[in-house]
Amino acid sequence: MIRVGIIGATGYAGGELVRLLLGHKEAEIKWYGSRSYVDKKYSEVYQNMFQMVDDRCLDDNMEEMAGQVDVIFTATPQGLCASLVNENILNKVKLIDLSADFRIKDADVYEKWYGIRHKAPQYIEEAVYGLCEVNREAVKRARLVANPGCYPTCSFLSVYPMVKEGLIDPNTIIIDAKSGVSGAGRGAKVDNLFCEVNENIKAYGVAGHRHTPEIEEQLGYAAGQPVVISFTPHLVPMQRGILVTAYASLKKEAAYEEVKAVYDKYYDKERFIRVLDKDVCPQTKWVEGSNFVDVNFKIDPRTKRIIMMGAMDNLVKGAAGQAVQNMNLMFGLDEAEGLQMAPMFP
Repeated sequence: MIRVGIIGATGYAGGELVRLLLGHKEAEIKWYGSRSYVDKKYSEVYQNMFQMVDDRCLDDNMEEMAGQVDVIFTATPQGLCASLVNENILNKVKLIDLSADFRIKDADVYEKWYGIRHKAPQYIEEAVYGLCEVNREAVKRARLVANPGCYPTCSFLSVYPMVKEGLIDPNTIIIDAKSGVSGAGRGAKVDNLFCEVNENIKAYGVAGHRHTPEIEEQLGYAAGQPVVISFTPHLVPMQRGILVTAYASLKKEAAYEEVKAVYDKYYDKERFIRVLDKDVCPQTKWVEGSNFVDVNFKIDPRTKRIIMMGAMDNLVKGAAGQAVQNMNLMFGLDEAEGLQMAPMFP
């Protein structure tokens, strides 16, 4: 059995990790780490775990945890993982960081967009960006994985085949994204109160959302050149889900069959990416609670553009599910172990 420790087990992503790992045949959670609820029973924090988890929450002592587990998940705000990790820990355990600390390969860019000093820049180059569908072999060899952000995962996977095959001008990409409220985390914020969110939709982080450089960097690797995009996220009054609608100029005329063949080339054998049938648009309700990403596209010959769409659960494929997928690869397991649940409906 893989012995698991979680730092940030009482946040939304951490809670989702617990839910998924309880159904994992090869993993056992040994450490429920939480700064806010030390010594409180985990099932008192999350009542849905009553009579399922009897453990009490422990602190976030990564050094001590590393001596008791095989893998550590850090589902924490930016900066914490980088402040705790060191060579002694990485020599003992594998580490999967769900924050942004090791996603961006330039510490200056990270510090500019996140507004904090990077406390472990020596590990940035080593860290593997844990998008399994693109970096699968590197993830298998990694001891430190940077779990991708939710918006970047859905945005990248929606447009990746077109960028990789050079069918669109990558610097014309406009990404309109919408997310449920859980994407903002479990901390108390006025903007996330029911009366603020209900019956409302709003853009935020306009022309400056911190996931922008992560999306640009990964698309740049796919394109083989620097990429600059326009990215605008929106908050919508639902608990879970991300919907991405991306637009880009085609470099040449393209028929549906040609573009569909490109998507199938990259995703036909992927367990968790579903390329939908013609004219079927992705919807968040059809992926809720699952590790699936539903993608599709529509060619607009009038504007010589293509509209690329994607939907996924921000807490599963956008956080905890992708982290478990990475863990499976790192330990030589079936990539889908613990993640084969069907989407929930209604």
